[in-house]
Amino acid sequence: MSWELTRADLPDLARGAAFLGTGGGGDPYIGHKLVELALGEGSITILDPDEIANDLFVIPVALMGAPTVMIEKLLAGHEPLTALRHLEAHYGRPADATMPIECGGVNSLIPLLVAAQTGLPVVDADGMGRAFPELSMETFAVYGVNASPIALTAERGEHIILDTGADNRRIEQLARALTVELGGSAAIAEYAMTGADVRRTGVPRTISMALSIGRAIREARAEHRSPFEAIADALAPTLYSHVRELFVGKIVDVERRTEGGFARGRAKLVSADATDTSAFEIDFQNENLVARRDGRLVAIVPDLICVVDQETAEPITTETLRYGQRVRVLGVSTPALMRTPEALDTFGPPAFGLAEAFVPVEELS
Repeated sequence: MSWELTRADLPDLARGAAFLGTGGGGDPYIGHKLVELALGEGSITILDPDEIANDLFVIPVALMGAPTVMIEKLLAGHEPLTALRHLEAHYGRPADATMPIECGGVNSLIPLLVAAQTGLPVVDADGMGRAFPELSMETFAVYGVNASPIALTAERGEHIILDTGADNRRIEQLARALTVELGGSAAIAEYAMTGADVRRTGVPRTISMALSIGRAIREARAEHRSPFEAIADALAPTLYSHVRELFVGKIVDVERRTEGGFARGRAKLVSADATDTSAFEIDFQNENLVARRDGRLVAIVPDLICVVDQETAEPITTETLRYGQRVRVLGVSTPALMRTPEALDTFGPPAFGLAEAFVPVEELS
């Protein structure tokens, strides 16, 4: 059923989006504040994917670039809408709705910004079911929707239309290079599709899920209940039903660099239990990709590896990882459509050059 989102929902949505971003997707606080300013006392219509018309014309919008850049080089606010308008002009028709390309981090909020500015509805689905670092890493692409053509826009008014046909990897390469030249971040509109395509290729109801996770964390803290149990309860009836605690401890080292338009690095942790001498490491490329305990695999992409505050369960993004933080690391299973052979070829371990094969987190831990 479709529903109305208001400014009161935004803090919970941003928190849940940060969790689903598995460390990446950009800081949702920035998107939260932009949407809040544009929305005022109004509301945004969120469309259930099962109820939309087959011929609904949907244009997703997002930001592209390294999260480390986005927290220093803030949006002016017009860029995502400008990208949408340029892609509409390219197609010669207006969008009937917009949608996230990923449900994690700031990119959960960017379609809401455009919706608040235009009155367009937002489809409750996305193409990643989390956040991934490359725009070709989409369930949309896996199941037959092309990223091309794509419109890129920067804060000073630059705009580019790129079209590589069915070659989604090539458009990622070209768009990434242009984004670096545009200062490390840009707004994009891409993966234009029909309502029928959304149902066939998208991960359903991820905006609702992010809102549910964020609300569960907030309410559990207010009622002095375990926010970690609340997260598991919120996810239990969804397509992300397995939640595993992977590690509890302190961050003792963070290696992080901005390279090729990505934030890459590794975080090292030690146990909160003085009798536990195990070492825990997380490798990331914008998002957390693989977690190992004493060299043994405990979670790997595309399953979620979520770093949260040890007490409050507030999500911690890769660009805000710091020495001394006390954290819990949670592993969360992804839906079946993200674990098919075709999906794993696109955004599984081989796509990131990882030596390990994918094993579901519920089997590893």
